Amino acid sequence: MPGGADVTPESVLSLGATLGEGPVWTGDRLWFVDIKEHRLYRHDPATGMLDMWHAPDQIGWALPTERGDMIAGIKTGLHRFSPETGAFTPLHDPEPTRPGNRLNDAATDPSGRIWLGSMHDEETEASGALYRLDRGHCVHAGLPEVVITNGPAISADGRTLWHTDTLGKTIWRVSVDEDGTLGKPEAFVTIEDGAGYPDGAVIDAEGCLWTGLFGGWGVRRYDPAGKLMATVKFPVANITKIAFGGPGLCTAYATTARKGLSAAELEQQPLAGDVFAFDAGVSGLPVHAANS
Repeated sequence: MPGGADVTPESVLSLGATLGEGPVWTGDRLWFVDIKEHRLYRHDPATGMLDMWHAPDQIGWALPTERGDMIAGIKTGLHRFSPETGAFTPLHDPEPTRPGNRLNDAATDPSGRIWLGSMHDEETEASGALYRLDRGHCVHAGLPEVVITNGPAISADGRTLWHTDTLGKTIWRVSVDEDGTLGKPEAFVTIEDGAGYPDGAVIDAEGCLWTGLFGGWGVRRYDPAGKLMATVKFPVANITKIAFGGPGLCTAYATTARKGLSAAELEQQPLAGDVFAFDAGVSGLPVHAANS
């Protein structure tokens, strides 16, 4: 079975990121960010090369586009990013009246729409919302607002979306109409007390959902009905999200974080903030290029 007790994640990039996040595999490279340090990374596992760019502010993610560049979610809004020049160009601010928020996580569906979430940066107000970006037009997706949005994750056919309320410890499942309209959300999984908080999520080729557990020392895999299938244990507490990459998209790359750990905890977790990898035992889904 994919995942499980026999899987041992290994650190493949020793970074000590404050808040590693947003891993995505595209062009045979792993892209990810350190939100609090305003850094965007690109890693080539084949050569060991690691490139880094400084973003204008806290950066939650960057996704490839049909134009060959990327769209990045930054505290000040959506930006277009050029890997060739390293330039970040402002594109759109979905929340101009919410300066206390920042963009946190995102995913692209098979139609090229980007689903992106925001969160309250101080993690105290329920001002985080989910948005849909389609061909440059950004709208509120209509789901209830929460303190920290995470995910979203999207099915292979684009007709189901999973949306995470991190502090509420709940992952919601919602249908997606052809035009991007969302149905009524239903609870998919609620993480029990003591197991950490659900963070970034992704769907594999078998339709199962994987979620990082912030403060939970692991990654979980749930079947399409929400039944826990496997847990991958880590030597660090804060696992934020995984991305499927490598040959056959069978390697799971996981970002982690040092954020919130005391000096004593950091001494016990010397690998906190590193990027890890493990054999997922199942393929992931390819990342779709954004149409914006």
